[in-house]
Amino acid sequence: MSLTNRILLAMVAGILTGSLFNLILHSGGVPGMAQTLIGEYLVGGLFDVVGRIFVASLKLLVVPLVMVSLICGASSLGDSARMGPIAMKTLGFYLLTTAIAVSLALLFATFIAPGSNVNLSTDLNYQPSVAPPLTDVLVDIFPSNPIRAMADGKMLQIIVFALLLGYAISHAGEQGRRLASFFRDMEAVVMKMVEILMALAPYGVFALLARLFSDMGIGAIMDLAAYFFTVLAVLLLHALGIYSLLLKSFSGLSPRILLTKMRPVWAFAFSTASSGATLPITLRTVEKRMGVHNSVAGFTIPLGATINMDGTAIMQGVATVFIAQVYGIDLSMGAFITVILTATLASVGTAAVPGVGLITLALVLEQAGLPVEGIALIIGVDRLLDMVRTAVNVTGDATVSVIVARSEKQMDEGVFLDPKADQRPDRMEEDVVPTV
Repeated sequence: MSLTNRILLAMVAGILTGSLFNLILHSGGVPGMAQTLIGEYLVGGLFDVVGRIFVASLKLLVVPLVMVSLICGASSLGDSARMGPIAMKTLGFYLLTTAIAVSLALLFATFIAPGSNVNLSTDLNYQPSVAPPLTDVLVDIFPSNPIRAMADGKMLQIIVFALLLGYAISHAGEQGRRLASFFRDMEAVVMKMVEILMALAPYGVFALLARLFSDMGIGAIMDLAAYFFTVLAVLLLHALGIYSLLLKSFSGLSPRILLTKMRPVWAFAFSTASSGATLPITLRTVEKRMGVHNSVAGFTIPLGATINMDGTAIMQGVATVFIAQVYGIDLSMGAFITVILTATLASVGTAAVPGVGLITLALVLEQAGLPVEGIALIIGVDRLLDMVRTAVNVTGDATVSVIVARSEKQMDEGVFLDPKADQRPDRMEEDVVPTV
């Protein structure tokens, strides 16, 4: 069985196991010893430890992979006049897809009206973290200490430093060429670490999902079914419809092939609910399965994992309308435009970690003049939706990378079309061995 299928099987098994344990733990007819064994030793012990170790191992690779990939990409493009256009195309597509995402969310939520029949609770007590102002987000892009930026995992600062270093390497003559060769070797080593971790992925995916659904259960969805399925519908439309339309329009390539090759990435994204933790898998898939050259993928994927948060923007759009309907507040056209602009810009400052979308949602609600306390209404299902919207985010990263690479002729179309290339990352023994 290929690694992709093993990951998907582990994902389904984890959801079913967690849901079963949730029923057992919350039923009164189960002996106390059985509840202790399941609750403390399996769910709170084994599953929790394995899941957290798996996520920590993924995050371990993020900073070194982003650093070496961007340095290699920038150093190879440093002498080219195309570096600026590639950056502008990438940023433009990311902002465009985010604006489309939040617009779709507002449109669907307005017509479906998921909050029209919700009874408002009188004991809402949610204290959101303070969202940083946009000026601070812009200033914080530029590092004053690159070592501290890497230690703190500040991805935008790491990206800026790596791009500057890669550009300097390309203009440093013989010394630069030696250093570029070192970073290319480092990249090969880090990618081998990704392969090793992927082989262990099914166990981590199973543990994460079994732990989550043991705590929450499927029943959490039913309490906010209208809101949950509205967000889910817009997420699926954006991932399968809008991205496919953009890919076909701007590159002429088959969306079906791209979506097929994204399956293992979706499994990682769904399990971790973190674009940052999924970044090593996304980058490897875009390069090895889709044929995007490292000079482009090494820039577009880390940048997308940092600023491209279409799934978060969709949640914010639907949540804004939902909370307004619950409180009986009519949103004007000016408020809709404010939500679109704020959610699009706020996505740039959204960290690629689980649940952070609720922080920027507070900023969106404040700008629209809505009560921030309404966030308490959607917290119950946000963790489940966070998993799906992370899968949407990484799909957008891959789509934009392919579009930009195709327009810049920095892509091996044969790899994209090759069905065998779709399997190579799954089976470590099939990796291509270079010949002299």
